[in-house]
Amino acid sequence: MRDRDDIARLVREFYARAFADPLIGPIFTDIAHMDLEHHLPIMCDFWETVVFRAGIYRRNAFTLHEALNRRAPLGGAEFERWIELWTATVDDLFAGESAERAKAQARRIASSMRRRLAGGSGSALETIGTRERLAAAGEIDEVREAPAR
Repeated sequence: MRDRDDIARLVREFYARAFADPLIGPIFTDIAHMDLEHHLPIMCDFWETVVFRAGIYRRNAFTLHEALNRRAPLGGAEFERWIELWTATVDDLFAGESAERAKAQARRIASSMRRRLAGGSGSALETIGTRERLAAAGEIDEVREAPAR
């Protein structure tokens, strides 16, 4: 992943997958009524800022998600699915330092959003991601579910 064109490719492919997903797709299509063509440049600004530290995203992502959460509570399953789709999309399209940063930052964002919106701990998501990376690297034998709190 090198530039905004790569970010746009990633974001467009992610949203194609997310809109088609039976768990989180309806959040985008039926609840948020997202106009993808309008939303894509905003999300490209966001992810270009996150991945390349471009400093061009100037909105408050939390307040938008807070309003959405009031209409349809977003829980752990939705955040975990978002991370799964984002990670798979990044891995299918890119490799390298920027791709790893995009995945790591997505996990942090999901953890923070989940904690702030749902009032639950976001730490399980970060732990799951850490265990997945360790298992993929052969440093642990398996990935187990985090214990319920």
